[in-house]
Amino acid sequence: MSKISKICCIGAGYVGGPTMSVIASQCPEIEVTVVDINQERIDKWNDSNLDNLPVYEPGLKELVQENRGKNLFFSTNVDKAIDEAQIIFISVNTPTKTYGKGKGQAADLKYIELCARNIAKVAKDNKIVVEKSTLPVRTASAIKSILDNTGNGVDFEILSNPEFLAEGTAIDDLLNADRVLIGGAETPEGQAAKDALSSIYAHWLPEEKILQTNVWSSELSKLVANAFLAQRVSSINSISALCEKTDANVAEVSRAIGYDSRIGSKFLNSSVGFGGSCFQKDILNLVYIASSYGLQEVADYWEQVIIMNDYQKRRFAENIVSTLYNTVSGKKIVFYGWAFKKDTNDTRESAAIYVADALLDEKAEITIYDPKVPEAQVYADLDYLGSRSPEENRRLLKVVNDPIKAIEDAHAIAILTEWDEFKTYDWKAIYDAMLKPAFLFDGRRLLDTEKMNTLGFEYYKIGQS
Repeated sequence: MSKISKICCIGAGYVGGPTMSVIASQCPEIEVTVVDINQERIDKWNDSNLDNLPVYEPGLKELVQENRGKNLFFSTNVDKAIDEAQIIFISVNTPTKTYGKGKGQAADLKYIELCARNIAKVAKDNKIVVEKSTLPVRTASAIKSILDNTGNGVDFEILSNPEFLAEGTAIDDLLNADRVLIGGAETPEGQAAKDALSSIYAHWLPEEKILQTNVWSSELSKLVANAFLAQRVSSINSISALCEKTDANVAEVSRAIGYDSRIGSKFLNSSVGFGGSCFQKDILNLVYIASSYGLQEVADYWEQVIIMNDYQKRRFAENIVSTLYNTVSGKKIVFYGWAFKKDTNDTRESAAIYVADALLDEKAEITIYDPKVPEAQVYADLDYLGSRSPEENRRLLKVVNDPIKAIEDAHAIAILTEWDEFKTYDWKAIYDAMLKPAFLFDGRRLLDTEKMNTLGFEYYKIGQS
């Protein structure tokens, strides 16, 4: 294949948008086009007001401002972008199936298949197709089969290039990646494709950080990486429950074991539970794959990570109810945070959704403040659960833009996202505005225990008695 001059990415979401923005910034000689059939989303990417970008990510708007219109483009003209590109990234959603075989565990690949069929229909010359979405093992062979059997007789090379981004730090994760993984066929043509994609990342990453594997190893590595990280979170969260029943402090336990070089300190911060688009989905996918090959003990092992995460969210909600004298009916509870973590507006699988759902079942009246999540998204998240009617969700839950006004006459505050701004608030003024006793449930271990107790709060921090 000739020198890469044009690439496109199908899918303008949390992976496609930031990844292509970084590539455009680091490869000025390559024209990068991000396409999506969602006109509203593309309009937001093209909005002159960069605060309206559909993805909030520190450093992203600066990259878009610098490169949009030069070598970075956002469009709904999918066919044109496919036709012109030498490398096509597929970065569309792969949600967990909600129907049929594998319901609740397996990845739903319908969007991937639609992309493959569209590429096959449009392509008139040889293409490199790159799996960027998180996919189950052996998806590449399915894509290859579709392309080869429905295409126009052109040659396709399929690569797996999983993302290892953490939302909130995605730009830095891309610019200073621990590694880039590129899996492909172990043939001369496959090697050439892997080298072509490697040459893009080599614009800013050293060669030793660009790892080439076979395609199956690459696909599985992504699932396993997320499973291991989620396992660490669930492990320390299980210990947080034990700490609350004893005089141990989970932060001190985390620090003590983190000094062990064999363990390390990362992903040992206890919280109300992990969320995001990948951890739960990828573990469930791993569970499904293991079960399908008859490895039930393996499936059961990894499923326990999910069970523990669900338990942590449920335990947090139950603690709020029991602490507020076993009833929250008609009581105003303020949530600080709705996003699944700070520095992102992504709410997928956010712990706040499930804690809110549990409290709404108890007829609590909830007020939400999150600096980056819009009102419509909050209601969409709750409505999707189907626990109650949309009308009841809107009657019991309100979304506000002022975090201080939100707490007037509140019985309790629950911190569900670790936004840095929460640490800067005038907590004495907040205490004064609340009903007494004023309860504060810190699901992210964000605030100082001694200070909150001194102010007068009935303060509960995950992982401390």
